[in-house]
Amino acid sequence: VHLIYTDMEQRKKIVNIVIVLSSFIGYLEWGKNQHAYIFQVIFDLFSKKDDLEALIHPLIIIPLVGFVILMTTLFQQKPKRAFSLIGLACLSTIMLLLLFIGLIKMNPKIIISTLPFVIAGVISIRINWKK
Repeated sequence: VHLIYTDMEQRKKIVNIVIVLSSFIGYLEWGKNQHAYIFQVIFDLFSKKDDLEALIHPLIIIPLVGFVILMTTLFQQKPKRAFSLIGLACLSTIMLLLLFIGLIKMNPKIIISTLPFVIAGVISIRINWKK
């Protein structure tokens, strides 16, 4: 029984890592010839020390909170279900918005960039919903 329990905890940690990493590859497009991946936007936001107001925007702060929560589950011996689901929900705000925009604009780059996150999110929900 201990082996099965440990295996499930490892799965939760792996899925949480995949969720975090897949959230970085979300693809954004705006205006003419303006595009970036989320990891590029994050780097730009944190490298500009004079524009700290941009960091308190809800579309920045909520996913950032989700990132921090999911990262804490990686250091827990038994990742808490609530932390995993809350972290997923917070990161989902930006990723599902991107998916929605991609579907409305019929932009395959945006849609494909969100699919790994969506798949990992569904797997996370299935793993964490079970008792």
